[in-house]
Amino acid sequence: MSIKFLAEDDRPREKFLLKGKNALSDAELLAIIMGSGNREDSAVELGRKILHSVENNWHNLSLLSLSDLMKFKGVGEAKAISIAAALEIGRRRAAQEVPEKIQIRESKDIYKVLQPYLSDLQTEEFWAIFLNQNNRILGKSRLSAGGINQSVVDVRILFKTGLEHLATAIAVAHNHPSGNLKPSQEDLRITKQIADAGKILNIQLLDHLIISQNAYFSFADENLL
Repeated sequence: MSIKFLAEDDRPREKFLLKGKNALSDAELLAIIMGSGNREDSAVELGRKILHSVENNWHNLSLLSLSDLMKFKGVGEAKAISIAAALEIGRRRAAQEVPEKIQIRESKDIYKVLQPYLSDLQTEEFWAIFLNQNNRILGKSRLSAGGINQSVVDVRILFKTGLEHLATAIAVAHNHPSGNLKPSQEDLRITKQIADAGKILNIQLLDHLIISQNAYFSFADENLL
């Protein structure tokens, strides 16, 4: 019986979406890699047979050659290569160190991260950095691009993106193409709006930078937050 005729909870792809990757058995993970089984076996059943032949051990499975894998009915060259490629990715992942996320300690750190994106622009853009509880960067995003002297950010989009990153803090920045680093009334207003919204959502605004070609203005350093 093919996967599409099984109960939805038993389909590995649907199960992945509904319950997450940790809910899948080894055979179900292998079934996703293969994509299909054969006339007698579903992809999950075929995965069970392959894993049973290597004592349900991924390390043992990685020792099988393409020709060894192709001895199983329903496993052609394409499936065998897919299995071998997935196992090789796992091997390389295990051999690599987890990269350490950049930590934001002061306004200069924010400037170093965003200066390459903002310093040479002829129009204003508004960017945000999303941080974890240790102020390490989870991600960064351009949220708006505007005219010569104004870039308006939608605070709802800012915090929606922050929540998607599971951020506990944010730092924002925009550029002044004119080179004038003095904050405008609109800059002051939007900074307060972001800070106030962050208090409600328990996402702290660490700083707001105005960036020019070779310098910056920090709201935090000037006690304007």
